[in-house]
Amino acid sequence: MTLRTRALVAFSCMVGAVAAQGQSIAPTAGAPIRIGVVGPFTGPSADFGRPMLNGVRLAIDEINSFGGYLGRPFELVVKDDQATPETGKKMSAELIGTDKVVAAIGFCNTGVAMAAIDSFQAAKVPLIVPCATGSPITTKFPPAESYIFRNSPKDAIQAPFVVDDLVARGWTRVAVLADTTGYGAAGLKDVEQALAKKNLKAVYVGRFPTGVKDLGKELAEARAAGANVVFSYTVGPENAVIARGRQALGWKVPQVGAWPLSFPFFIDGGKEAAEGALMAQSFIAEPSNERRSTFLAAYLRKFDTKKIAVPMAAAQAYDATYLLVQAMLSIPGGKLDGPAIKASLENPKRTHYGVVTSYERPFSSADHDALTQNMLVMGTVRNGSVTFAYPEDAKRNLFVQRKQ
Repeated sequence: MTLRTRALVAFSCMVGAVAAQGQSIAPTAGAPIRIGVVGPFTGPSADFGRPMLNGVRLAIDEINSFGGYLGRPFELVVKDDQATPETGKKMSAELIGTDKVVAAIGFCNTGVAMAAIDSFQAAKVPLIVPCATGSPITTKFPPAESYIFRNSPKDAIQAPFVVDDLVARGWTRVAVLADTTGYGAAGLKDVEQALAKKNLKAVYVGRFPTGVKDLGKELAEARAAGANVVFSYTVGPENAVIARGRQALGWKVPQVGAWPLSFPFFIDGGKEAAEGALMAQSFIAEPSNERRSTFLAAYLRKFDTKKIAVPMAAAQAYDATYLLVQAMLSIPGGKLDGPAIKASLENPKRTHYGVVTSYERPFSSADHDALTQNMLVMGTVRNGSVTFAYPEDAKRNLFVQRKQ
């Protein structure tokens, strides 16, 4: 049975359950249900914003082909935040006010999310974040009151996962280069905390603004401090600036980091200097099981491409969309308001068999982060693509890891 067939069966069951409740939607029968999508679809973060949007679109097209919500189609309202906090705030306000979405999926940049999520919280409009990983996003509001959910791996699990790997490899003299955005600041804090738990401290910390073209000075200082690994925390071309800077210095130390080291800005921008870089991943674009292979084939076919620019962004957004719609379909009485959707997300009635993982109880009133550290694998850049760093991870990835 294919992923598409499974989804059809699952949605048929949910629709049947809703209909069995005898709820009436006659006053708005046929009217689209509007879901907002906000992210960086142009600008410096578009390399992972566009795959995020495509993941949502693929899922919504599938869901609508199954009949949507009792015959009512889901309609996406797409807003480009351009990776800037002020634009993100403005676009979020439009989704809530002018566009009147019932829920939203979005944000790739931690700084943008932190500036914009207040709007969703104040309006009680549920938001699922499928990309942005800054740890503070899901702690800004108390979980029991929060309308902010996430199914991307927060940096508080990515950083210790990578640090564990560094220590196992004997790379304990760590230099951290982090940008000055909200993402870089939060990531640096997570790395320093992870190192402290190993009784380690970074031998060098360098900060820099996004858009910087040369980090030779910082890299030279890191080398002088005796670093034997560079942990970079930034989301754009700056990762490639670090890689090329190491190469220019003839400094042959590894570069490691969170998931942005899997982005085209790094791999294509760094070229041979990016080879061998290591990063945390929740999803690697290899057909390790039937669900993943079907998703990959459907994405490539729908968007007429040979490669997903950032597979994690696409897969997590695809799963986020199904989690949201499944929650809506599980609401008794079909009242699609914010509090009801929030309660349904926190109390799922069935497991969703997603692409990244099987979401048995992804959220609760005390926990709005769906992914846990056991779901991560270490990826590496090899011949211009991201693959498993360890053969054992490739084997482990054959089996779906459940939330711990």
